[in-house]
Amino acid sequence: MSSRTTSDVIDRFNLAFVRHDPDLLDDLVAEDCVMESVQPAPDGTRVTGRADCLAFWRTLAADRATRFEPGEVVVMGERATIRWRYHFGTGPDGQVSGVNLMRIADGRIVEALGFTKSGALPLATDAA
Repeated sequence: MSSRTTSDVIDRFNLAFVRHDPDLLDDLVAEDCVMESVQPAPDGTRVTGRADCLAFWRTLAADRATRFEPGEVVVMGERATIRWRYHFGTGPDGQVSGVNLMRIADGRIVEALGFTKSGALPLATDAA
């Protein structure tokens, strides 16, 4: 059993993307990790297993053409919510905000579900 807290894991996870340092991720991912990326809409891509989740996140963390900006982080026991903004270009069309719902067990990430604000949706208020 790891002595790392959920906060420790999430802080280091975020730091890997802020610093573009994929090596920080190596011992954070559980063997049975499951993640769902934010694309393609509406359900994202499901990635299972340590090797595949780690490969996905390492590629994202190493990408210096983009910038990850963590916002509010809320930790509740083994669960955490990370609000973030991802910059992939310039101006308002070159960024997206989103949230990750994370679950940690024994000091490792076992679940990460990503969601974004994107796309044009019809609103009930538009019908009036």
